[in-house]
Amino acid sequence: MNIAIIPARGGSKRIPRKNIKSFCGIPMLAHSIRSAQKSDVIDKVVVSTDDEDIAQIAIQEGACVPFLRPAHLADDFTGTAEVMRHAVETLIAQKWQLDYCACIYATAPFLTPSVIDDSLRLLQSDSGITNVFTATRFAFPIQRALLKASDGGVVPFDASSIEKRSQDLAPAFHDAGQLYWAHENLWRTPEAPIFSPTSRLFELPDYLVCDIDTTEDWERAEVMYDVLQKQGKI
Repeated sequence: MNIAIIPARGGSKRIPRKNIKSFCGIPMLAHSIRSAQKSDVIDKVVVSTDDEDIAQIAIQEGACVPFLRPAHLADDFTGTAEVMRHAVETLIAQKWQLDYCACIYATAPFLTPSVIDDSLRLLQSDSGITNVFTATRFAFPIQRALLKASDGGVVPFDASSIEKRSQDLAPAFHDAGQLYWAHENLWRTPEAPIFSPTSRLFELPDYLVCDIDTTEDWERAEVMYDVLQKQGKI
């Protein structure tokens, strides 16, 4: 069985109750749940939360909440890998028969079912691939970044590349913060790296990627979502 696990803790400092705050008319979490439910490759959607209100919304949306996450895994310092390991191990202890598990962030309204499906197919296409994650290109070559010196002056981050043409520099990517696929046994392996030579990135266009950490991010994301929905891209 292939499942999606959506980590959604109750605490959020910069945007209070971010995971269930209304985003374009429905709770933010509901966007991730609905995308996973529309996927052709996901059998069940599980929400890992410590919060009863989040759990209730998840259940109303048709997701499973087979456990409540312990408080020590819902603080500001707990990483996604620890949360996923707890979720997978708990489900296996409850006799779930797991194969591939997707970690989908609760704040991923731009994630589409086709991306979920195609990224799993990429993972399954080669036995040497351990995991797949969504990523996008940096908008500007990182090799031509600038640093501010202690005296206020400017120095190149990479002096050997600062004069090169953009098209002569290797493209660089960053994690999109939306989706991570791996087999259940990788999620249960402590310290297993998400980014490694055996990882593969699933490239997204930049218009499908938006960090939502501040009120300004939220407002911009809602505008983007509305436009993309009207264009039929999400």
